[in-house]
Amino acid sequence: MPLVLFDIDGTLVRRAGPHHRLALIEAVRIVTGLDLTTDGIPVHGMLDPDILTLMMRKGGLDDAAIQRAMPALIETAQDVYQEGVPDLRDKLCPGVEAVLEQLQGRGIVLALVTGNLTRIGWRKLERAGLHHYFRYGAFAETAATRGGLARLAIERARREGLIADGDSISLVGDAPQDVIAARENGIRSITVRTGVSSAHELEELYPDVLIDDLTCLDLTII
Repeated sequence: MPLVLFDIDGTLVRRAGPHHRLALIEAVRIVTGLDLTTDGIPVHGMLDPDILTLMMRKGGLDDAAIQRAMPALIETAQDVYQEGVPDLRDKLCPGVEAVLEQLQGRGIVLALVTGNLTRIGWRKLERAGLHHYFRYGAFAETAATRGGLARLAIERARREGLIADGDSISLVGDAPQDVIAARENGIRSITVRTGVSSAHELEELYPDVLIDDLTCLDLTII
């Protein structure tokens, strides 16, 4: 049975509001006492712990202090995010529900590979009405890179007998990091232009499939 891995931000949901960014900022304030922002940090495609690390480096903390603070930052950011997240069902990228419905209807295994922390990712999808499509996910705090997250997701599918040797595996994303992660794991990259990455940035990485949005996806390739 095929496995299809999905990124969240820019792929499933876009323009979801400031709540995620503010949760990271508030976590830094609560844990370290520093009033910092994500200004100047290229957050698109990044993992949340990397964003937190860059924020605290801007605040003058050294790597040892950042490492000590990170577990508390991760938990606090997730706690903060749970409250006040609006209904995100009107923030879905084009074609998302139709594609997920059809893939699920075919019994295809759907999972997440995302830079979101675990409870942030699930809460975001819950508010977007999409969480029930996904069996599991690989989230930002569980690996150092997006390629590592994809590897964890693939290994879990194999360990649980969800896929067999030779089954097709695809990673659907909107950022250059998604294309790179797919290539590192020897799987198909399906890239959509629904995020903030420019067409040129995506084209120069030669993803296996490059489409404007999921309404253009030929599901026969899955």
